[in-house]
Amino acid sequence: MMLFKDIHIGELIQKRVKETGFSSDRLLNFMQCSHNELSEMYKSKSLDAEVLLKWSKLLTYDFFRIYSQHLLLYSPPLSSDYYQKSKQEKTQLPEFRKNIYTVEMIDFILNLLKTNEKTKQQIIEDYKIPKTTLYKWIKKY
Repeated sequence: MMLFKDIHIGELIQKRVKETGFSSDRLLNFMQCSHNELSEMYKSKSLDAEVLLKWSKLLTYDFFRIYSQHLLLYSPPLSSDYYQKSKQEKTQLPEFRKNIYTVEMIDFILNLLKTNEKTKQQIIEDYKIPKTTLYKWIKKY
């Protein structure tokens, strides 16, 4: 199971490279780097967004989603005043209609319920998960 609290992106990329079986020549050619630079990327806890985008394309895996899950799980809860205000304000940035809920995220939320760390209402408020979505998870899992 993936822990989203402490992300080491280089290790995750290296795991995906092993899974896909890409040759080092193909990796070096696509990434336009040397063996040493490749090794340094594997050792890096974080990478530049453009480099991570190249890895995501090459390995057909959305590495950015790992960071999205971290934000959903570990960012501090927003006050309801702030949430309402931010919904009314227009932004020039893209707006996404749906949150991304992975199996790990669902397990994390349901575990909070199971261990009585949070109530259903607290989860709905803290993580901005729609009530119907939470109840569907409870029924399904």
